[in-house]
Amino acid sequence: MKYKIVGITLLLGVLCFGQNSENSEIEKPIRNLFLAMKNADTELLKSTFTKSAMLQTVMKYGLVKTDSIPDFIATVSKAAKGDLDERIEIESIHIDGDMASVFTPYQFYYKGQFSHCGANSFQLVKQNKQWKIQYVIDTRRKEDCENIK
Repeated sequence: MKYKIVGITLLLGVLCFGQNSENSEIEKPIRNLFLAMKNADTELLKSTFTKSAMLQTVMKYGLVKTDSIPDFIATVSKAAKGDLDERIEIESIHIDGDMASVFTPYQFYYKGQFSHCGANSFQLVKQNKQWKIQYVIDTRRKEDCENIK
């Protein structure tokens, strides 16, 4: 019985380590996206997205605005290092094969001043053994931001 418990414990440890390792690989392009924004690093920024990635925002009354990735990258390229600071908390990660979904509440600061908060929903795909962002949709608001870390 003792060996059975040790075996189960070891198996659970291996499974948890594998999941944590996969989660960190999934988080990498998301964390690089925000690092690239903060450092105005367009090359790092480009590397986080698939070639067909989409970027959308849920506006007032549920209207959805679509922005192009090249326009987003151009906007970031015009910022000075440190101007764009989006602070996220990875709340959940769900994985099925080569697809992952990640939810991240955030607070956004522009030139050190609070601008807005909301949440990002990322859809990632694994291409050539690397996770890339395929789709981002976010919300934005200026009130009720105290619950976001």
